[in-house]
Amino acid sequence: AGGCAVSKGAVRMDDQGCPRCKTTKYRNPSLKLMVNVCGHTLCESCVELLFVRGSGNCQECGTALRKNNFRVQLFEDPTVDKEVDIRKKVLKVYNKREEDFCTLQEYNDFLEEVEDIVSNLTNNVDVENTKRKMEQYQKDNKDIIYRNKLKLTREQDDLEEALEFERQESDQRRMLLLKEEQMQQLAKKKNKQALIDDLESSQLPASMLLAQHKDRAAQLETQLETQRQVKSITFSTGIRMGQQISLQPMPKIEEALYAYQPLHIETYGPNVPESELLGKRGYLNHVRAATPQDLAGGYTSSLACYRALQDAFSGLFWQSC
Repeated sequence: AGGCAVSKGAVRMDDQGCPRCKTTKYRNPSLKLMVNVCGHTLCESCVELLFVRGSGNCQECGTALRKNNFRVQLFEDPTVDKEVDIRKKVLKVYNKREEDFCTLQEYNDFLEEVEDIVSNLTNNVDVENTKRKMEQYQKDNKDIIYRNKLKLTREQDDLEEALEFERQESDQRRMLLLKEEQMQQLAKKKNKQALIDDLESSQLPASMLLAQHKDRAAQLETQLETQRQVKSITFSTGIRMGQQISLQPMPKIEEALYAYQPLHIETYGPNVPESELLGKRGYLNHVRAATPQDLAGGYTSSLACYRALQDAFSGLFWQSC
């Protein structure tokens, strides 16, 4: 089994090559394969050689191609690259959203139609009729396509603006941290130089000077820590830098359990039979039986009959003063 796996892997890697010059990824790992709209592969050298005038025909299917439409093959199977490119083009035309449809079923039918178009164009099935269908759809839905295109552009602009804002905040945080670090290094350097000057010029014992230096260093560290806390920065998640987050579970609050008390309403009428007795007394004989769909939604015949009887009996014993 292990030998079969190695063999299949070797064949699969050997298949990744240029059909014209027969160079493969197995022999040349740095080989750069290119793919065009037809989905057939050529290496970069063959593209430069065959399309030196800017256009030409595919070596396998004869499709007219342009050199500037070649792009680096991203997937092992060039058909996947072809499908990705076709899907992008189709979705630029079929860009309706769920809110553009009255029902979910219509939206699902629309998505299925898009998949059929992508599949036909990818697998070269009824290509001409599919293209004509797309052109007719584009003419019939020109306004909706344009409107959704503008909406998508605005959403992309908002996303780019948010990303740019995040990047600027990140740069500001980095610059602020760098500046604080430089200030700390400078303050520590000055404190160290002050200790050296005191040791050279002061008449006090060295032990006392070292003790004073340690006190100043501790005060300086406390001051810098206080500044860092005051200049705390809020990230995009809403959490401030340096904020301590508790991961402990919320404490349980012991409370008395809720006891249900049946609601009593004075209806000024006879008592309605209980739900269990409605069928025995014949009340359900003229009530529509519940279908499986009704039962799934919570409807029962006895419940509907019970409420109807409540309405009918209510107020029968009422007397005006």
